[in-house]
Amino acid sequence: MMPETLQSLLARPDLPRVARTINETLQREQVRRERFRRELTPSVKAEFIGGEAVEHSPAKAKHLRATQNLVGLLRAFVQRHSLGEVFSEKALICLARNDYEPDVVFFGKAKADGFSADQMEFPAPDFIAEVLSESTEQRDRGVKFDDYADHNVAEYWIVDCDEASVEQYSLRDGVYQLAQKLKQGEIDSLVIAGFRIPIAAIFDDRQFHSRLGEVFVQHSQRLQLTSQGRP
Repeated sequence: MMPETLQSLLARPDLPRVARTINETLQREQVRRERFRRELTPSVKAEFIGGEAVEHSPAKAKHLRATQNLVGLLRAFVQRHSLGEVFSEKALICLARNDYEPDVVFFGKAKADGFSADQMEFPAPDFIAEVLSESTEQRDRGVKFDDYADHNVAEYWIVDCDEASVEQYSLRDGVYQLAQKLKQGEIDSLVIAGFRIPIAAIFDDRQFHSRLGEVFVQHSQRLQLTSQGRP
């Protein structure tokens, strides 16, 4: 069904003038976007949103720890099961209008196998996690929330360090629906088959190392069974 705002826009008698204004705005925006990409450096985390470059302030320790723990667990699991590719922070995700550098992204093999070693611009991933901060929460829950859904990112986690919680969203009919919000127990990914971690492992280093050790043990057991000719 066509959104009501679009229906109203299409009914306007001055639609041609509005369309010209929109096209001119997007053309100017594209020029700024190309300049943003040329000038973007590895030392700066920045995004291009709504026609403007947005630079991020340095992250707090709790934000860095949560991001590193989630990336560590996810990367270890994905690599050991050859499921695809995991990137963090500096992977530039280029969508129709905006460029983002999410905290954690996962690409399944179908996408990851097509990446070149020198690639610097990436398509919409299959999974994204954003770790909230005071300066990013509005975007993480606003424009990014809508944009990720619009580009079929199948699973989106919002990680809150202050609450030590994870909100897990799944894509249904092009819109994110809250699957669950957890402060304890374990969370299962809806997209990354078999990926299951304790919520505490994201926020507590002891829990992180304990779960990481389990991933290595499971992998060793799997290799042993394979060497014995067992599935």
